[in-house]
Amino acid sequence: MRSASILLLPVILATGGCISTATSIVKAPFQVAGKAVDWTTTSQEEADRNYGRKMRKQEAKEGRERKKAAERCRKHPDDQDACRYSGYRAGY
Repeated sequence: MRSASILLLPVILATGGCISTATSIVKAPFQVAGKAVDWTTTSQEEADRNYGRKMRKQEAKEGRERKKAAERCRKHPDDQDACRYSGYRAGY
């Protein structure tokens, strides 16, 4: 009996590696699908970061337009059209 268990020991150890490989093969499609979902969806943190970046760009554009309008009005104070600034609204 003891000699039979010694002979079966390498077989048991070898099948342990096969089971691990089989498990990896079975899990692979689910892992790939999970990564594909992660790549195609946007997390809330990422959406907030992108929105903040967009708003900062729009606010910078608004500041440049206000500065140009103030300069036009300073150069031509009698011209009503030069001093009229309708404004830029960030987010639209």
